[in-house]
Amino acid sequence: MYQFTRLPSELQAVWDELGIAPDILTAKRLLVFDEAETLVDAETGDDGRVWQLTPAAAQAWQAMQAAAAGEDIVLRIASAYRSSARQAELIRRKLDNGNTIDAILQVLAPPGCSEHHTGRAVDIYTPGGPVAEIGFAETNAFVWLNAHAARFGFTLSFPEGNCYGYVYEPWHWCYRA
Repeated sequence: MYQFTRLPSELQAVWDELGIAPDILTAKRLLVFDEAETLVDAETGDDGRVWQLTPAAAQAWQAMQAAAAGEDIVLRIASAYRSSARQAELIRRKLDNGNTIDAILQVLAPPGCSEHHTGRAVDIYTPGGPVAEIGFAETNAFVWLNAHAARFGFTLSFPEGNCYGYVYEPWHWCYRA
């Protein structure tokens, strides 16, 4: 992970195309993350989608998931590794739907600045509960994560009032051990 006052040229070109001002790096205190180099399959969703994480994050995720299951808490991945290119696609889609870049950057990190690029971040849900919605904070799964996730190396990345200006994301946890 790097702290930049200027973006690497390849990211700057993408930011320019998306209309992201470079001063947002310092304004939001964003970090630029390296893309994960080694990924392993961490979970396969009910829809067949394979979610990948770095080997250490996947091992910690599976241990945490098993511990939660032992207490009748089901944790599932709604999103894991995604590349900077995929992040740019998600932003383009929101722009095409009429969203402003300022509104988008409250819910999505600019390409290069998402913890998902590291292969250590997971968006978590519990079956039958909200997916990537603030209501996840009202689930037993969230209560369990607050009490136990740190033991497995996971922390809540974007609590209420976070310094990055992102909305509260009770579903977004990152492996930091």
